[in-house]
Amino acid sequence: MNERSMDDLARNAFVDGQLDPAQRQAMQAYLREHPEQAQELDAWQRDTQRLRAMASHDSLPPNPALDPTAVRARLRNRARGRLAMAASLVMALAIGGVTGWSMRDTTVVANRILPMQDAMQAYRLFASADAPQPDVRADTADLQGWLDEYFANAERLPNLSASGFQPVAARLLATDQGPAAIVIYDNAGQRATFYIRPPGPGKQFLPQGSRRDGNLLARYWSGQGYNYALVTSGDGAADGVLPPSGAVRS
Repeated sequence: MNERSMDDLARNAFVDGQLDPAQRQAMQAYLREHPEQAQELDAWQRDTQRLRAMASHDSLPPNPALDPTAVRARLRNRARGRLAMAASLVMALAIGGVTGWSMRDTTVVANRILPMQDAMQAYRLFASADAPQPDVRADTADLQGWLDEYFANAERLPNLSASGFQPVAARLLATDQGPAAIVIYDNAGQRATFYIRPPGPGKQFLPQGSRRDGNLLARYWSGQGYNYALVTSGDGAADGVLPPSGAVRS
């Protein structure tokens, strides 16, 4: 038996006693010439005996998954899976490298037509009835004063009382460029949110505008060093809510 034929199949058959006499004799001769592999298979055999002893204990039901042959087969399959995943990742990176440059204009356009996506995600996370507890509530603190601690010289909180909305809570968030915050308004169970964040790298200020994403409507603008968005439910219940006068074009 040469090294080429000493594969996992032959190893497993030897350890599990599945070789015929001639094959076993050849394997033993091979192992005498390769003591390091003989030591490895001795360890396999000891592990096999321990596992079988555990599996055959009277207090435990038979478990085919603990059979040493099955265990080793799973390990081999797992290794093959890792290799396949690595190969897929290399291919994906290669494809990305080839196509990424040609897709850059499409990406830029997509980013331009999706302003304040984080404001809409913040609404979905924190404006629902089962949202996590806010950092501060209007009945325990001055929300405008709380915002001023983190956003110097920013625009004032929108006054939405004409639409029946009052600020009730706020939560501090984080971006790569610094803190952001969401202020939650309520009107008999209907929610609106005011979102403020830094403009990002290169001072990416927003043109005044609005857009829909699913059932949400975002009206956005920039001013005094920050980007802002007023997000409402797009089901029509809060569509009449307006941000500060002149902030958004209709």
